Amino acid sequence: MTDQDQDDPADSGRRSFLAGSTALAASLALPSFAFAAGSAPAHAAPHPTAQGDTPMSNYVTVKDGARIFYKDGGSGQPFVFSHGWPLSADAWDAQMLFLGQQGFRVIAHDRRSHGRSSQTWDGNNMDTYADDLAAVLDALDVRDAILVGHSTGGGEVAHYVGRHGTGRVAKVVLVGAVPPQMVKSANNPNGLPMSVFDDIRAGVAADRSQFYKDLTTPFFGANRPGAKVSQGMRDSFWLQGMLGGHKGQYDCIREFSEVDYTEDLKKIDVPALVVHGDDDQIVPIQNSAHLAAKIIPNATLKVYPGASHALTFTHADQFNQDLLAFAKA
Repeated sequence: MTDQDQDDPADSGRRSFLAGSTALAASLALPSFAFAAGSAPAHAAPHPTAQGDTPMSNYVTVKDGARIFYKDGGSGQPFVFSHGWPLSADAWDAQMLFLGQQGFRVIAHDRRSHGRSSQTWDGNNMDTYADDLAAVLDALDVRDAILVGHSTGGGEVAHYVGRHGTGRVAKVVLVGAVPPQMVKSANNPNGLPMSVFDDIRAGVAADRSQFYKDLTTPFFGANRPGAKVSQGMRDSFWLQGMLGGHKGQYDCIREFSEVDYTEDLKKIDVPALVVHGDDDQIVPIQNSAHLAAKIIPNATLKVYPGASHALTFTHADQFNQDLLAFAKA
């Protein structure tokens, strides 16, 4: 990257972000797949999708009229996945295929203004995200769920529990997740400065396409020696990001950076697994997982040495086995 006498705002925002190796939430990107159904555990009742009464992929219309896209396959105890910024439910395909083949029901939705869901001008905030997730769980009558949230999706899962409780929830998994809070504040003195997130906003506003392409480098840890990241994965990340709404993705930056999830974490009264890579350049582990695992009453912290923010892809086999073991524990 060459120095210039006068910086373009978008270039300045990208350089500040990439140089600081900080702050934004997203998740891996894989193409959609046809779900494979396994045999359901004895305790699990069949769900409509498994019986062929509804399409494999569908929408739930929420109270403000927005349509939330979801994927639903397999049968058995349900895993419900919440993706990171700025991607979609397809970010979880590696986990959903594996767990669907292991006899679990697998569900993932596109957050509003992301992926195939409605691109709303208003309502792009964590309260609404949590309520949209609740609407999906209610519509599908999901029970005994294992909620899994990556990055911003981890905030969504925590805030869902904070607002709606654990009546439908058996366990919680936070992976590379933003809670308790990313930005520096009175309650979070070691957080990242607001200027980091202002630079992200500037980059997204000026040229989000290039910003998302640049983001794939620290997200996947492609700037680390020996990193194995395909161009296809980078392209898929970019494509998923560009499918979302510009205004909604811009608004979401506040939600993953400024919202304080501390009280939500305290309300997670079911077993929780907190997974994080110790080389996460997007959501630094010391300000997230190390703190969250202490706040959640019954949490187990699992650290992946050398793993990036994209460990759900780069360490997919390990993570999938950890999810399976946690479900069966």
